[in-house]
Amino acid sequence: MRATNVPRMGRIMCYKCFWPQQHCWCGSVTPMPTRTKFVILMHPYEFKRIKANTGRLTHICLPDSELFVGESFDAHEDVQALINDPKNYPVLLYPGKEAIDLSAISLSDPQLSTLNAQLQSRRLVVFLLDATWRLARPMLRKSLTLQALTKIMFSNAAPSRYRIKLQPEPGCLSTLEAVHELLLALDRTGLDTYTLPKQLLDLFERMQDFQIKRTAETRALGIRRHAPKAKRAVQPVVPVIPKRRRRIFPVAPKL
Repeated sequence: MRATNVPRMGRIMCYKCFWPQQHCWCGSVTPMPTRTKFVILMHPYEFKRIKANTGRLTHICLPDSELFVGESFDAHEDVQALINDPKNYPVLLYPGKEAIDLSAISLSDPQLSTLNAQLQSRRLVVFLLDATWRLARPMLRKSLTLQALTKIMFSNAAPSRYRIKLQPEPGCLSTLEAVHELLLALDRTGLDTYTLPKQLLDLFERMQDFQIKRTAETRALGIRRHAPKAKRAVQPVVPVIPKRRRRIFPVAPKL
């Protein structure tokens, strides 16, 4: 995606980081080359509604990364070209029992040896779903070619550093944090070299500081982003039996 300055609602926008030009992040980023190619698959909701989306920030930090928007990618020409290119070894970052845990795997494990052998002549291409878990699951269900990919994951990650958003449960991270943790795991296993380990997290913190500051300023001025909702008539309280929510990361059984 190229940075194109066009007027929108009276502001000049950078269409690489999708922030107003006066607050553009691109000039403060040092492009970080990696042997791994990252492909960020962004849900349209993230693209349209989430201003503080970390997938875009990750994309501008990784110069050879790709960012595509959609809900299903089986018919997406660019995504399918990357999956089917014999020079690539495509994998999906997605937790599960069948995923290769690059944070815990032994360096002498046959799975890692097989992966290393594949990467002697092919390039590791990591696909990431940039969406909430509620939206990421349907994205994967609708994309059979992504389901068929080898899955990789990391574990024992630091708690999310999100301050402006509440994660649904421990273990859930933003896209930027997930890429940071994966790069640490790739570096550990010798599959890649993480040359600027502080940049992603520093950018994440600066973005949140900026959001918190602007929110405080607009509140001090009495500015509302949305019109107040009309009060609805009080309805009688009906007891609701809470549904058992499916956990994203299963809890380990007690010993």
